[in-house]
Amino acid sequence: MTLFEPLGKAPDPSALAGFVPCPLEDDVARLLLRPMFDDERETLLLAAFDAFERLVRLERVDGDSSGRCVIPPRAWRTLLDGSVATVVMAHNHPSDTPWPSEADIGATHDAALFLRTMGIDLADHLIFVAGGHFSFRTAEML
Repeated sequence: MTLFEPLGKAPDPSALAGFVPCPLEDDVARLLLRPMFDDERETLLLAAFDAFERLVRLERVDGDSSGRCVIPPRAWRTLLDGSVATVVMAHNHPSDTPWPSEADIGATHDAALFLRTMGIDLADHLIFVAGGHFSFRTAEML
């Protein structure tokens, strides 16, 4: 895995291209990930796939009252226990703002580096809102 763009910077205007409206979402986003979010609190999903692109693990981490979502070590241990080849991170923004915050960018960078050391590819990080989702991969920030 290689990082094509440095992740520690704020999105530039080309990041606007990272928004995918609901009608254009792929099956994983539309059928697997989107139904697992509610509108009231921020939630993080870590979906792990094997080399044959089969879902092997799905971890859900609910955010706290501060709106921050921290990935506990147990979630990583569970994901890394097996034949995981790729991981898709996804979370929602109850504020309905799809653009990533500095914290989102930093968390994506940290997760990509951590997974790379384990030989696992971070395929994408999606931020879901009512009208669609933001994709770090589509915005070329990953």
